[in-house]
Amino acid sequence: MGQKQQHPNADPLPEPKKKRRVGFSNIDAGVEPNDCIKIYLVSKKEEVGTSDGYRISPVDLNSFFEEDEKIYGYQGLKITIWISSISFHAYADITFQSTSDGGKGITDLKSALEKIFGETLLENKDDFLQTFSTENNFISSVVSNEEKLQTKASNGHTTHFNGSSEAAFSDLEVVRLMMSNLAAGHLYSRLVPLVLLLVDGSNPIDVIDPSWELYLLTRKKTDQPANTQHILLGFAALYRFYRYPDGSRLRLSQILVLPPYQHKGYGSYLVEVLSNVAISENVYDLTVEEPQEYFQHVRTSFDVKRLLAFEPAQSAVKSAVLHLKQGKLSKKTQVPRFLPSADVVDEVRKTLKINKKQFLQCWEILIYLGLDPIEKHMEDYVTIICNRVKDDILGKDSETAGKEVIEVPSVHDEETSFVMFRLQNSKAGGIQMDEDQTKTQEQQLQQLVDERIKEVKLIAQKVSHKHV
Repeated sequence: MGQKQQHPNADPLPEPKKKRRVGFSNIDAGVEPNDCIKIYLVSKKEEVGTSDGYRISPVDLNSFFEEDEKIYGYQGLKITIWISSISFHAYADITFQSTSDGGKGITDLKSALEKIFGETLLENKDDFLQTFSTENNFISSVVSNEEKLQTKASNGHTTHFNGSSEAAFSDLEVVRLMMSNLAAGHLYSRLVPLVLLLVDGSNPIDVIDPSWELYLLTRKKTDQPANTQHILLGFAALYRFYRYPDGSRLRLSQILVLPPYQHKGYGSYLVEVLSNVAISENVYDLTVEEPQEYFQHVRTSFDVKRLLAFEPAQSAVKSAVLHLKQGKLSKKTQVPRFLPSADVVDEVRKTLKINKKQFLQCWEILIYLGLDPIEKHMEDYVTIICNRVKDDILGKDSETAGKEVIEVPSVHDEETSFVMFRLQNSKAGGIQMDEDQTKTQEQQLQQLVDERIKEVKLIAQKVSHKHV
């Protein structure tokens, strides 16, 4: 094969310019903590390193990570955390294929996890495994010398648990710890991670405030005749307020049944014991701070059962039901709300320690139970609920009814220059809305009414077999 040779006297041809290649690195999209973190509650060391423990479902892990609530800089990241239900220490196993800064940096995983677990997070796995033996009696040591509360119900009968054989009454204890006790603060500090992970919107209580009280629900477990171990099933934190001149009020701020023991009657049992404390100590009332939906269901079911056995409340319910049955309320322009009298509200608070807001929630269910057969009076009952919801959301008499605001010229401040006046022919409640706004509002109100009716039926079914 011949080759073409360049003439010796010819000027050399210029070398072609090399094109510069520009590379773009992949932008790190990050990974959501909820997608790469698994958390297990374990009761023995053999469960560590496996998936044999009880996997818990946190409310939202993403919120603990600052940078867009994501983890950056890791490929193939997997984080598995085990929490001991014996000592409540934790250990995290972190694995990943590689790390690289894709423009968002590399998340400091240790710092992020410490925001949740604090000092309970142990770095060494062997140290974590040792806690199952060295702190086997951690809960027992805390509750052994503390106040054991009576477990009798207010009517003198023991509690019945939804048919669960696991809820053995004789094995349960509720112990009260005053936060002025150092042991109480030490124990609660270990429970904080579970509060953060499992109670939506929660914040740790102030363990140096002596007004806080910690109630522990435990189950006694006897391995040997001389060795009784206490297993923590759940706990509640209450704050005691002073009420002039010499009284007090109790507010339930946090309550949690540990995930393996939920839906077995323990939450209802703990609520009952707390109610008995409020009654026996004659506090003004027992309130709940921002109750979550499921807890409110448990609480209301318990209170309705008590009110069904409380004669003053039942007498008022019968009177309201008798009045309600007299006519078609849906055809009337003004529908009464069928509320209990102030005397009955006060008697319920004094005797059962149920505050007015909670009693009115229960009242609607008591009315529903009294309307037997309910099918015949359901239309009127829904009308009552609908009117109550409207009053709660819109108010009976809007302060803005019939008022209009118009801007007027001003040499001082154009943005704050206006005149408010009332229309001459305006009526109460006459806030002007266009057709779409009115329709949207009606749909939203109807949705609230439907949800309330559903909740009423669920609780009625739970407390009585007649309304299924």
